[in-house]
Amino acid sequence: MKRQRTWKEYRAIDLTLLGLALAVFEFIIVRAANWWFPGQPFTVSLAAAITSIVYMRWGAWGAIHAAEAGLVFCLFSGAAPEQYVIYCGGNLLSVAAVALLKIFGKERVRTGHLSLVFPLLVQLLMQAGRAAAALMLGAGPGSAVGFFTTDSLSLLFTFVIIWIARKLDGVYEDQKHYLLRLHAQEE
Repeated sequence: MKRQRTWKEYRAIDLTLLGLALAVFEFIIVRAANWWFPGQPFTVSLAAAITSIVYMRWGAWGAIHAAEAGLVFCLFSGAAPEQYVIYCGGNLLSVAAVALLKIFGKERVRTGHLSLVFPLLVQLLMQAGRAAAALMLGAGPGSAVGFFTTDSLSLLFTFVIIWIARKLDGVYEDQKHYLLRLHAQEE
């Protein structure tokens, strides 16, 4: 008889696969930006999109992916040590968006009008966290504003990815809810 995976094993596998996908996509984006658009002031990142999906699926476990996105970005951009603090630590502010999921419920956020407000909040919290970390490390206010303006294209990508993820069964859904729903459909 085939052994079924435990809840913790399923979560670990899912978080690992999402983490690998995030690392690969961020690596490709950073490399492409450095190769094709080296002087551009704008950046694109899937950090908020994938982190929003992980927050929806697993709650605060998405903080791992928020920090990972900053780490991958810095690692492949040749960042200075301060930038690691800014991006990894700043992205962690996005975990505050999980409160929205707790207040309104994941299902209501996922299916209602808040479905695109949530990833917007994740994106803005990441940018605010980076700006706050930069200010604490001595950057000027103009540099802090730059975290919002240079990453504005990422918001468009985040909306498109979340819109697509909402259409795919179980992708943008609390995994406990998803598995229980699947089990009920099988019976």
